[in-house]
Amino acid sequence: MKIRALKTVIEGNWVMEGAGVKLHRVFGFGDTGLTDPFLLLDNFGSDDPKDYIAGFPWHPHRGIETITYMIEGVVEHGDSLGNSGVIADGQVQWMTAGSGIIHQEMPKACEGNMRGFQLWANLPKKDKMTRPRYRDIRAEDIPEVKGEGYTIKIICGEYGGVEGPAQDIIIRPWFFDVTAEPGAEFTLNTRPEDKVLCCVFEGAGSFDKEKTLSVGSGQLAVMEEGDALACAASREGLRFMLMAGKPLKEPVAWRGPIVMNTQSELKTAFDEYRKGTFIKK
Repeated sequence: MKIRALKTVIEGNWVMEGAGVKLHRVFGFGDTGLTDPFLLLDNFGSDDPKDYIAGFPWHPHRGIETITYMIEGVVEHGDSLGNSGVIADGQVQWMTAGSGIIHQEMPKACEGNMRGFQLWANLPKKDKMTRPRYRDIRAEDIPEVKGEGYTIKIICGEYGGVEGPAQDIIIRPWFFDVTAEPGAEFTLNTRPEDKVLCCVFEGAGSFDKEKTLSVGSGQLAVMEEGDALACAASREGLRFMLMAGKPLKEPVAWRGPIVMNTQSELKTAFDEYRKGTFIKK
């Protein structure tokens, strides 16, 4: 067993997106090789509706998958496939933009905190123009695996013989919500071919055998190669999103909500959007 070492810790930045939503961009629009096959991770959270109520009006995507995980709060959504509905506490919206989709995500004012994550996963060149798909995942359909001092909610992927509800995902990523009790120490097996990222959002902890650095809320641990992850929670406990996937190692041409492999493909996408031919039948 090769325990993964800690490669680096990313702090992220506060940004305004959509029509005026304040969020913490953990990573994105930077060194895509560092997080490949993942492109962007936004952590949103506020108890003030003015920080999020403007939402994300209609906008396009192509060449990626967007995964929205609501920890608390409510978001209404709609898209060009005719899907509409609401995702709330503990639910997930998994959207494969593929050849092109136009959608909106509009948070609703709520008492207490609105908080969650949106992850962008890249699609391989051969699947960039795949048929768009949309899936709503209910909180009660997300299984849990329990170990000594920890619990894993498996949204996508498989662990301990338990498979998450997000099925037939093109890049076969892991997307886990892991909670560790105060002071708990444990090791999670990982696929050796994967890039592993851990984003802490409650408490603090370390992610390598030597406990070289405590990673706190809002920080992302990027791990080196290996086939196991050593986790140690602080005295206040630890909760983090674990994201893992095999790097695509392909060229990235990225502007705004569209990610392709070449600048020519990117130009074509925006030209089609302007001309009204973006959505493929």
